[in-house]
Amino acid sequence: MGRTYIVEETVGQYLSNINLQEKAFVSGLLIGQCSSQKDYVILATRTPPREEQNESPKDSKAKLDNLDEEWATEHAHQVSRMLPGGLLVLGVFIITALEMGSEFQNTLRRLVFAVEKSVNKKRLWNFTEEDVSERVILHFCSSTKKIFCRTYDIHDPKSSAKPADWKYQNGLSASWLSLEGTVYVNIHVPLSTTSASYTLEKNTKNGLARWAKQIENGIYLINGQVKDEDCDLLEGQKKSSRGNTQAANHSFDIRVLTQLLLNSDHRSTAMVQICSGSVNLKGAVKCRAYIHSNKPKVKDAVQAMKRDILNTVADRCEILFEDLLLNEIPEKKDSEKEFHILPHRVFVPIPGSTVMLCDYKFGDESAEEIRDHFLEMLDRMIQIEDLEIAEEINTACISSSMDTEASLDNTDDEQPKQPIKTTIVLKIQQNIGVIAAFAVAALAAGISFHYFSD
Repeated sequence: MGRTYIVEETVGQYLSNINLQEKAFVSGLLIGQCSSQKDYVILATRTPPREEQNESPKDSKAKLDNLDEEWATEHAHQVSRMLPGGLLVLGVFIITALEMGSEFQNTLRRLVFAVEKSVNKKRLWNFTEEDVSERVILHFCSSTKKIFCRTYDIHDPKSSAKPADWKYQNGLSASWLSLEGTVYVNIHVPLSTTSASYTLEKNTKNGLARWAKQIENGIYLINGQVKDEDCDLLEGQKKSSRGNTQAANHSFDIRVLTQLLLNSDHRSTAMVQICSGSVNLKGAVKCRAYIHSNKPKVKDAVQAMKRDILNTVADRCEILFEDLLLNEIPEKKDSEKEFHILPHRVFVPIPGSTVMLCDYKFGDESAEEIRDHFLEMLDRMIQIEDLEIAEEINTACISSSMDTEASLDNTDDEQPKQPIKTTIVLKIQQNIGVIAAFAVAALAAGISFHYFSD
């Protein structure tokens, strides 16, 4: 028995309405959520044509071999940034005028593995044993409207195709649950004499990897309560006259408690490291995740929120570094100090659904640019008035250099007197001289927690 895919009816309409326009095929992504029993597909989006790509006429199998895998996987990577917690790229589709053949299946098999690798290569989290490892390939024949649906285990490169059911449902995500919270981030990365020569991007990623362990091991309060992970998320909610839990438009407030120090299960140790600078990442981020309303577990909600926290911080940093590279902004040297404002998050609703998609916006970008980005990446025309600005933002700036001693002695003075509730700031501090960086682990008996919230 293969997996079952419950699919929003508008996805079927979208696939049917795609016009090949004399092209041999159109490919794209399927977006939704996995669960232990079944998977849910709430969106499909075609891969946009490459600008320099000539429109090829409808032709034979040879044209299918021209599928630009690199372009398709980059599209998947970009789209994955626009998905809040709980949503992911579930697989790929291809539309042709011909019925399914072995050449189509082989192409889709290669593509689904490449897409999965692309969307996960820079993630701060790893799959667990409980994660669903099957991804779907879908062939849609524009002539006969026939559907061919199969799954592959993306953790097994030698896996063979398994049959899967594809069933449509109207209003699939109309009553999904939303999880929302604000996490205050304050990451300090001391740079050793060796790491000071690394790129800013590499040093930041090293700091994020250590911070990710705190988020993974944190305690999550749901509406102010700690709940057993195997409990039903909707336990205690009101029942409707039919005996079903009323979950429509239900939102949960999520707050995170994290350990102040890592390695609390080890003996207390101290380490002195010669440093020549530091990277500081700080600010408040709005996090949001969504989960189906079909008897969801607490652990599913917590996992969706964890991954959104990790994804949104990592994605913002990656977008900033891409922007610095595109604009050829050089890194400062010696005692100079840099300030970069990371892009802030915006949300946009999906019509007929409680789920919202997201994007990231620099201060100098217009709402029209965000609208165009949604159209290009997700093939969706959005209304500018529907954009929800989750976080305010100041324009990006690079500060002037400052005295070395002041940067060492007045670290606390640089902290905002109140939590930054607007955006997250990446601060790079390169100091001439020597800093002693101490990492002291807490005893297992004395675990302290730091409270992250607004």
